[in-house]
Order: sequence, then C-alpha cells, then structure tokens
Amino acid sequence: MVISALAFTFLNVFVKTLSNFSVYQIVFFRSIGSLFFTFPFLIKNKISFLGNKKGLLILRSVFGVTSMTLFFLSIRYIAMGTAVSIRYIAPIFAAFFALFFLKEKVRFIQWVFFAIAFLGVVILKGFDNNMQVEGIIYALVSALFSGLIFIIIRKIGNQDHPVVVVNYFMIISAVIGGLLAINSWKNPIGLEWLILMSLGVFGYFAQLYMTKAMQVGETNQVAPLKYLEVIFTMIIGLIWFGETYTIWSLIGILLIVLGLTLNVVTKRK
Repeated sequence: MVISALAFTFLNVFVKTLSNFSVYQIVFFRSIGSLFFTFPFLIKNKISFLGNKKGLLILRSVFGVTSMTLFFLSIRYIAMGTAVSIRYIAPIFAAFFALFFLKEKVRFIQWVFFAIAFLGVVILKGFDNNMQVEGIIYALVSALFSGLIFIIIRKIGNQDHPVVVVNYFMIISAVIGGLLAINSWKNPIGLEWLILMSLGVFGYFAQLYMTKAMQVGETNQVAPLKYLEVIFTMIIGLIWFGETYTIWSLIGILLIVLGLTLNVVTKRK
C-alpha cells in the first residue's frame, strides 16, 4: 500500500508538472500508457476484451474519465494535497448512492465519521481565503463521480475480470481524451515524452499494488495506509512546487483523513 501511495503521488506530481499541456492530452497519455500493460495481460491469459457487462463497463469508463479529468483540472487551481484529500471523500457519495441503488445499510457511526470528513472540506473552503473555488468544485465533482464508480463496480461484481474493467476504462479514456485534445494538441519535446508516457505506468502500478495490499493484508489495517498519498503529495508539493498550506488547510485535511480512516476501520470491524 505504501508503494501504491508513492506511485499515485508521482502521478499527481507529473500531472502538475505538465500544466502547459491540455488536461485532455494528459488524460490521453495517462490512458495509453496503461494499455501497454492491460492488452498483453488479457492476450496472455486469453481473456475476452469485450467482457460480459458491456453496458456497465462503458458507463463505469465514462464516469471514470470524467472523474479523472476533473481531478487533473483541480490540481491546477489548488494545492495537490488538498485536491487529493477532497477526492478521497468519494466513499461518502458511494454510501449515499448505495442507500438508493443497492439498498445497503449504513451505520449511524459511519455517518458521524462522514460528517467529520465533510466538515474538513467545509473548513478548507470556508476558512481558507487562499483557496480557489474552481479547484474545490472540480475535486468535489470528481469525488462524486468516483462514488458512482463504486456502485457500478459493485453491480459488475465478479462477472468481469478486474483487468477487463480497467482496460475498458483506459480505451474509452484514450478515445475521449484524444478527441477532445485535437484542437489544443501540443507535440511533446524531449523529456516531455517520457513524463507523459510514465503517467500510465505510475497509474497502473498504483492500482496493482493497492489491489495486492487488499489481497494479502487485513483491510482495516492496510486501507488507511492509502491516505499516505496525501502526506507524500503535500511534502513533494512543498519542496517541488513551493505549495503552501494555512493552518485551516491542515486542519481541514486532517479531519478528512481522520473521518475516512475511522470509517474504514469501523466498517471492516
């Protein structure tokens, strides 16, 4: 999980580094890079590319590319650590949607922890005057679509291989990102090629090692470690980009991470 958090961190950092490229072009290269891993895996293991739940797979992919694009946009307006923290409130939206679409029950104590996390978002915007509202909105809507993705993946269940789900996501993201990037396309030069192609590599291994962590460890022990991404991203943001955090920003981020971590531990117990 620590390796996964580091991979996600470097993905965030390189996306911010590529601010002179359109966000759609970044989405395109992020997707193409991962396809170099998913295609060989499916071919080697003789798994069908089409999948079984085609409608849900397409819907999950559309929601996924929307969430990813909005998150990449958010880190152009606000500090990376703040954007990552807000994106992680997706479980709150997922729990809300699960009540209606999956008829799942959410314990009262979980709503208390969700309230703590959401209070952190309110503090970020309400008390930090340096925070740009566009970045907050982009990150919040990104989290909302991530919450919908949780529901769709639950609907897909075990009827499709996880790599098939990811492959659909990457193909549709590459197509949508590529088409939307045509008008603002900028040819990469030198090292920019390597950075753009590395996005897919970091994204793939971040997902891979997060999955492995869940498979070999107790969820309530390893899941909270994914929030190390917030700490790693904040540290690199401070050193690399000179990002600054007010005391209110730090309190808000702390509440978000605390509320979500308590929810994970309590839910699994």
